[in-house]
Amino acid sequence: MNLIEANELTLRYGKKTALERVSFSIPKGRVYGLLGHNGAGKTSLMKALVGLLPTDGQLSVLGLDPRRQRTELLSQLCYIPDVAVLPRWARVHELITLMSGLQPRFSADRARQLLKRTSVGLDDKVKSLSKGMVVQAHLALIAAIDAKLMILDEPTLGLDVMSRKGFYELLIDEWCDGERTVLISTHQVEEVETLLSDVLMLDEGRLVLNISLQDMDQRFVALSHDPAQADAVAAAHPLLRYRQTGGRGAAIFDGTPPEHVMGLGERIRPNLVDLFMALTRKPALAPSQS
Repeated sequence: MNLIEANELTLRYGKKTALERVSFSIPKGRVYGLLGHNGAGKTSLMKALVGLLPTDGQLSVLGLDPRRQRTELLSQLCYIPDVAVLPRWARVHELITLMSGLQPRFSADRARQLLKRTSVGLDDKVKSLSKGMVVQAHLALIAAIDAKLMILDEPTLGLDVMSRKGFYELLIDEWCDGERTVLISTHQVEEVETLLSDVLMLDEGRLVLNISLQDMDQRFVALSHDPAQADAVAAAHPLLRYRQTGGRGAAIFDGTPPEHVMGLGERIRPNLVDLFMALTRKPALAPSQS
């Protein structure tokens, strides 16, 4: 059974369409990245997944209807929203006690074990912690829930590089075990690429890519070429043209271009940032090739 099944999912705010006929499924044991620019529909989708927003279409999360069975659903998954906060007055050990009373699948011993991987002490007050420490404490509490699915909406927004690195190390080392699945919404594409097994990419409410990173490397072709070959490469209609360090040009194609085009340069691996730009960029963001 897939952990998430979405079919023709549509969500509107008055006349504004946040999600338009989005369909996908997510199995167990994967790390999915949900990518998109501001306003692409990422947070709307995540709120729909946990029953906070009504949608048209069909949606099943852990075999449950998120709206009609929300209480049961929330007892079986982990969720950190984009505006997640911990009460500033509380000490960390008090949060563990609170979680023990609220979440039947929460393990206080597991939370204390996870906190040992951080610099957060049990007697520390939330208000005394740095932003990065608060986020790591929050993850330790959420990851101590015995669940199969974790949903994270911009979990490291506003953190410095070291705090982001520590967060993802804790997540991958202590929660991902080949059975559990994580869905991470983020703008920091380049930082999560090595963590992901799959990508969902939204552009203005539409799903423009749903692919594993393994299949992505097979489907999309990037070609590095000399500037003198730019016009000939452009004539093959790539998804994106851009400049590399050192002045060489590059282009991304959906599928392998004709043999004569491949002969104009050298095949390189397309990275997720460039593919993200190719599939979601606005005209004003298109790189100049002059």
